[in-house]
Amino acid sequence: MSSLQLSLAAIGALTVGAVVVYNYWTSRKNAPRQADPHREPLHEPSSPAIDPVLDNDPVSPVQGDGPIEPVLKDTFTHLSQPDRKTQLDALIDVLAPIEVDQPISGDAALAALPTTRRVGTKLFSVEGCVQDTGHWESLVAGRRYTAFQAGVQLANRVGALNNIEFSEFVVKTQAFADALGGSASFSDMLEEVARARELDQFASVHDAQLSFTLCARSAAWSPGYIHQHAARLGFVPGVIPGRMVMPAAVQGLPPVLSLTFDTHAAMAEDPDLSAIRSFVLSLDVPQTAREEKPYERLREASVALASQMDGVVTDGEGQVLSEATLDQIGVDLQQLYDALDARELSAGSPQARRLFS
Repeated sequence: MSSLQLSLAAIGALTVGAVVVYNYWTSRKNAPRQADPHREPLHEPSSPAIDPVLDNDPVSPVQGDGPIEPVLKDTFTHLSQPDRKTQLDALIDVLAPIEVDQPISGDAALAALPTTRRVGTKLFSVEGCVQDTGHWESLVAGRRYTAFQAGVQLANRVGALNNIEFSEFVVKTQAFADALGGSASFSDMLEEVARARELDQFASVHDAQLSFTLCARSAAWSPGYIHQHAARLGFVPGVIPGRMVMPAAVQGLPPVLSLTFDTHAAMAEDPDLSAIRSFVLSLDVPQTAREEKPYERLREASVALASQMDGVVTDGEGQVLSEATLDQIGVDLQQLYDALDARELSAGSPQARRLFS
């Protein structure tokens, strides 16, 4: 073999080697980042990881505050419990008092309830006045009640109570009263529907569901990589794949923040191969009290994750959010909180959580 042939062969071998090395380097560079198995999160949940939620679910036959995700029981038992208060409130409900001639057992009252706790898209509830204490509460077996009141929510995020829903409320309430041998009283439909529209208009103007999108600058992330970094800030996995939540300090209340990414990536046969280039951090403003400083925590979590994961904080349209923009959002939110307080619908209150659900 001539020297020319040897030279060409050597050049070819070097070229092939360079291509292989380049492809390997490119593949490693573009591969999603993986969780570090030797790095432990700062906040490791001691119990099954689920979404903290409200006490009840209005979609089910149990009375409650708003749509929530199904959860396991007896989780986060170390957290404090929310105050048990009556649910109905004239501020956000149409109320219909029901008089009875003699005390009624809780078992009989529960048996007389309609099969569904919905009136159209609105929550329908019944409470009883406890014979021994005179306090109002949701119906409980084994108690005796001297009076009842039924209520239907004036508005929620679906819209205001309308004439058809009010009529359905009257029918359900009257059927309950008849089953107990009681007498129900109803307010004027037109007045209540007008009140519902006014409340719905206020809620529409003062509703806020804030979200930041974190985008990868270079290499994508794997689900495990996102989980590891988010867990260090206090997030725990939710029951829905691709969702994590930052639990509230009180068990049964909505999470302070949520983190969501592609569900299909989280459910992939090999999640480590799933490449995720963005995820969303969200805050449902009316659901969390301002004393919890939820926006400050959203901002801190976004900045911290962007720094740790080589990402950038953007709005929903991909525009990078500057410090000045983040400051202005904080100022606007304080004005929103003030308006909710003035209407006696403070963020995080039971009334606000039901209205904005």
